[in-house]
Amino acid sequence: MTAETLDDLHGPLWEHFQALSRIPRPSRQEARARDYVAAVADSRNLRWAIDEIGNIVVYLPATPGMEKRDTVIVQNHLDMVTVQARDKVHDFTRDPLQLRLADGWLLADRTTLGADNGIGCAAALALISASDLVHPALELLFTVDEETGMGGARHLDAELLCGKRLLNLDTEDWGELYIGCTGGRGWSMECEFGLDLVPDDHVGGELSLVGLAGGHSGLDIHLQRGNAIQLLADWLNRAGLLGVRLAQLDAGIAHNVIPRDGRVRFSCPGRALPALRALNDQLLQVWRSYLPEADAALQLSMESVRVERVLPEESQTLLCRALLMLPHGVERYATAQAGTMASLSSNLGVARLEDGALYIELSLRYFRDSEAESLTAKVLSVSDSCGFSTARILNYPGWVPDPDSQLLQRACEVYQRRFGEPPRIKLIHAGLECGVLKHRLGELEVISFGPTIRDAHSPGERLEVATVAPFWQYLTDLLATL
Repeated sequence: MTAETLDDLHGPLWEHFQALSRIPRPSRQEARARDYVAAVADSRNLRWAIDEIGNIVVYLPATPGMEKRDTVIVQNHLDMVTVQARDKVHDFTRDPLQLRLADGWLLADRTTLGADNGIGCAAALALISASDLVHPALELLFTVDEETGMGGARHLDAELLCGKRLLNLDTEDWGELYIGCTGGRGWSMECEFGLDLVPDDHVGGELSLVGLAGGHSGLDIHLQRGNAIQLLADWLNRAGLLGVRLAQLDAGIAHNVIPRDGRVRFSCPGRALPALRALNDQLLQVWRSYLPEADAALQLSMESVRVERVLPEESQTLLCRALLMLPHGVERYATAQAGTMASLSSNLGVARLEDGALYIELSLRYFRDSEAESLTAKVLSVSDSCGFSTARILNYPGWVPDPDSQLLQRACEVYQRRFGEPPRIKLIHAGLECGVLKHRLGELEVISFGPTIRDAHSPGERLEVATVAPFWQYLTDLLATL
């Protein structure tokens, strides 16, 4: 039976997911979600521990007859990406998510849903709450600060865990088992520019760019969706020929989110306004001619505002050159048997200019350190040639696949037995915590799986309800055989 209302979503897993959806949990502000995990553990008199960085581990004893089996780690992250539509007022530090169902998908009202990775957290909590399960001793690990650089996993107290097999529940295509993921590097770039007074014959304006789809900088990067920073840089480069002078720029929210909207404040000669409006119409037509269907709602709007100070022309040229030269998108695809999955990519995620202070964030994803070296050199070369100060904000290892893993073989057998067909074995062009945890915990067998999620890291994030029940059944079947 298809769920038509939220009341149709029954059982411990859905109850925990809806409870987590009422708890604000941005990265580095997961305390209330962690308290909820501890309260669920306390309700069953289970032991739990929190390390210095804020990760929590709940220790779930083996069920009768499973006491001699090896301990298994079930791992998820508590934090979520916090993105809202421009027309949505939502405080992610205070407001609960507003859930809704539409055509078999669970969404939030114009905000990220937090199914990444809240549905995995809910499944782990359901292992505590559900009755009649069979499983070995479990260490339920809930990490923090995953979305901004895997800080929880990188600083995990390894002494809290003894398991040597790990199930990560943070991937987003049901029917697929993941055995490898990309590593990541990221940088911030900063520069301080002087400002000029607005020329006497200039008027002030603000250009807003909205309607791009945005999305996850790993899972969606191969879709070639528009990047608001790149498009605004294109606009600024052309508008500069009409005498436009830049005052402010604001686009993007994080290094791992494809920028979906942005705005520019500027001044220009009053006589240039008709030509500027014509340029806006021309660029919209050009951009729409090559952007994917997901970006069909792209719009530009312009209004008059007061502007007092702008960048000098040479500083504006330098900034515009940097934004046009910094890489964004897929640089290399994986081998033929991996299909069209990206192997190396970059995401130009944030660009802000306020009172002459420039701030940029950019990150790379890659499977092998060696393949990222040339792109790293390009990023640093652009930054250095523009005189920007650069700081590393991100650096974590990838997860090297082990196709001969005994855990993987068992996982495939269980899937085949339950669903009558083999799972698809995949690598993922995204940063899971698996590589970091293998580095922290030493010898470790790992697989990752989860229900189907689409458009993570965007207000369109949605969870396919029909995939949650088989995901839960598979998780419990697998634990019963380990």
